[in-house]
Amino acid sequence: MGIGLKGDIPIGISPNSVDAWCHPELFRLNTQTGAPPDAFSISGQNWGFPTYNWDAMAKDHFDWFCHRFRKMADGFDAYRIDHVLGFFRIWEMPVTDVWGLCGRFCPALPYTIQELHNSGIDLPLERLTQPYIKSHFLPELFGELTDYVKRTFLTTGDGDSFTFKTEFDTQRKIKDWFDSQTFTDDGPINSDSALKVRDGLYYLHCEVLFVEDLHTPGLYHPRVMMKESHTFADLPDYMQNRLLTLHDDFFYHRNEAYWKESAMKKLPALIGATDMLVCAEDLGMVPACVPEVMKQLNILSLEVQRMPKGKDEFSRPANAPYLSVCTTSSHDTNPLRAWWEEDAGVTQRYYNQILGHWGEAPRHASPEIIREIITDHLASPALWVILPLQDWLAMDSSLSLPDIHAERINVPDNPDNFWCYRMHLNVEELLSATHFNLSLKSQILNSGR
Repeated sequence: MGIGLKGDIPIGISPNSVDAWCHPELFRLNTQTGAPPDAFSISGQNWGFPTYNWDAMAKDHFDWFCHRFRKMADGFDAYRIDHVLGFFRIWEMPVTDVWGLCGRFCPALPYTIQELHNSGIDLPLERLTQPYIKSHFLPELFGELTDYVKRTFLTTGDGDSFTFKTEFDTQRKIKDWFDSQTFTDDGPINSDSALKVRDGLYYLHCEVLFVEDLHTPGLYHPRVMMKESHTFADLPDYMQNRLLTLHDDFFYHRNEAYWKESAMKKLPALIGATDMLVCAEDLGMVPACVPEVMKQLNILSLEVQRMPKGKDEFSRPANAPYLSVCTTSSHDTNPLRAWWEEDAGVTQRYYNQILGHWGEAPRHASPEIIREIITDHLASPALWVILPLQDWLAMDSSLSLPDIHAERINVPDNPDNFWCYRMHLNVEELLSATHFNLSLKSQILNSGR
């Protein structure tokens, strides 16, 4: 019938899954997977599933993964590799972390103490790796609750420098304590202020410059975005410059060849297990080697207009490569109508620069605007244009969901909003939408697809 079915390979498994129970040797069950800070979450992402033990998997030529791919071929013609960057390197953190901010890439080439000293970073190890908690910035985090925080969670010897009490010396311990408490309006903190205090304590645990490698003690990774921390701000300019040089070299240069080698040990065997067309989600902090490897292996990239691969604020569908999937929104972003209302300044620039309209952008994205955006995407040279159903339906106000903020599929850093969206129309209602269906068919045919 001319219909192709595309499946999805999630990057990870649940620590409670049958795979983890039957093949524990293939997973690092004392770790968690996530993503560094990005536009979705300034605290990073913690997905809660274990990282892979690639060395163990390589012993039988990645049989577990190949079987997983071959099973997909029973029902699909193509598949999407979720977070393909994880096959180059994965963002990893211990199970004691809640946020993803203090993760580290695995595999990677972290530094020895001697290498840090050779780079002019001769600070004491404690200053590099232990939470830096000073009295002068605590009110910025906790306001009038600062004294409560000091009494309850911290300890000090001089009244200026603080450390966590033993019962709160990991983010997980803090989470467990807050989850066990009942907060009332007549207590020292209520339910609203409790969240502020909890998140502030999570943040204090991230006040470090380096994190130790999880598999080789004595090796250290720069904390991502260390420039945004108080521990960095309190250093003299010359030390800040040395740290920034090392930070940028680590994340954008030092590991490139190593990550390429890591991917090429895995991906050819995995994608060669079936004849399915392979697509990949390649968004986020993308190493420079990723496009080269994907092109070499004929893996389609994902092109999202508001998440450009270059330095521009928006990409243009007309510039998407042929070997790509072009889309208006992803499952981790707001659909078009809600995105339009996220930031008036961003919308105004999009309205003038991308859509080419004069004057002030309308407050709401009308069906006509949505149709214009989708028409631009359909004209893309990308092999595939695959759009969220919410964006298709936004072209017809009689079919779209009235509450635009109920259409988002997933909020990556909010465990209470994982894949919550449910379709509000049934198949029969869609079939009976004659005007919409004829208009949509005409729009697609006119695009040449």
